[in-house]
Amino acid sequence: MTGESVRDLDKHVWHPFTQAQTAVEPLEIVAGAGVELTDRQGRVYLDLISSWWVTLHGHGRSEIADAISKQARVLEHVIFADVIHAPALQLAERLTALLPGPLSRVFYSDNGSTAVEVALKMARQYWFNQGVPKKSRYIAFEGGYHGDTLGAMSVGRSSGFYAPFEDMLLPVSFVPYPETWAGDLEAEEKERAALAALERLLARNGPETAAIIIEPLVQGAAGMRMSRPAFVDEVVRLAHHHDVLVIFDEVMTGFGRTGTMFACNQTAESPDIICLSKGITGGSLPLAATVSSEAIYGAFLGQSFDRAFAHGHSYTANPLGCAAGLASLDIFGADATLSRIGEIEERLHEGVTALQGHPKVEKGRVTGAIAAFDLVAGDTGYTSAVGPKLKRFFLDNGLLLRPLGNVVYLLPPYCVSDRELDQAFEIIGQAFDRIVL
Repeated sequence: MTGESVRDLDKHVWHPFTQAQTAVEPLEIVAGAGVELTDRQGRVYLDLISSWWVTLHGHGRSEIADAISKQARVLEHVIFADVIHAPALQLAERLTALLPGPLSRVFYSDNGSTAVEVALKMARQYWFNQGVPKKSRYIAFEGGYHGDTLGAMSVGRSSGFYAPFEDMLLPVSFVPYPETWAGDLEAEEKERAALAALERLLARNGPETAAIIIEPLVQGAAGMRMSRPAFVDEVVRLAHHHDVLVIFDEVMTGFGRTGTMFACNQTAESPDIICLSKGITGGSLPLAATVSSEAIYGAFLGQSFDRAFAHGHSYTANPLGCAAGLASLDIFGADATLSRIGEIEERLHEGVTALQGHPKVEKGRVTGAIAAFDLVAGDTGYTSAVGPKLKRFFLDNGLLLRPLGNVVYLLPPYCVSDRELDQAFEIIGQAFDRIVL
């Protein structure tokens, strides 16, 4: 491709979440190792968003590549209806051993959106199979994002991305999300207000509601908005009191991101269904899992197919993806990853605290290996004009960061060094000094 611009070569590709007419020329990345990505000119960038939150252990982990290669020589894929294979069995066993006790049945799919779609369908058909077909509504939280398939869009419609599809979406009611941050003196008051709104809604719509879905502890695409475990516990208790199922969307928060293997390891209450994807293979291959309780699984058993869960994907439980998932879990043990995440959390706290003194920074917050803060700007939210300016500045200075509008966040691979985090915070501070709002 020497001599041709990336723009010339990119004439057949349609990029996600991108306005092609105004977008800058895309980077052509040719290699990755650890936290670093290298473009075709040899320039190195620090990937501090784990390439859309998937690359847990860093790029180019030989353990994962070797596991995929070994599996490919034995069995690359097989239909998963009426068939089973060792990688799927082993991964399901290891996942359920890490999750709260009630979560014991693994349904494989391909990505985060489909994991959520599966969960929503499971919840509705669970009640249908129980002879309660009127329980067909859902409850979600304002600002939540759960993916881009129709059901996932329905419970994420308040994110603001789906105006063209409003008339196609499922019936969903929304309640406030009590986002909090370091030093937030109103956290308890916001939680009480959100729970009161939820209780009123459940009292009114509970008999028609199949499930409530929440991103536990951190709303991702909404701007890394964080809540406390005690709030999540109260949501689960209220839902169960009103005979409503609870879905945890841990597509982003799973696999160590919040400081424990799963966010639900920090809550006293367990969901009925959990959605997993993104980091499940360490960022190497697409794979997802929707894990339900045994009670939900049992509601689909019977003598006729009409009680079965009629859902599936061509690549369900792909052996290569399952092998990668097993290798990624092995790395957690070999690298003492959860301990390292604790160290990263401390360093992120230090960096965010230092930036909090900047007049353009507010609402600093950290959970596990996630740090975020808001840039004070005239316009806020995902479409804030400052977002593209920040992204360009970061790229020019060797950082791969994609601000969520005026929200700057770091979500690095777990192999990130203190030196690399120091470098990132230094460049972020420079951006705030130099960019005119």
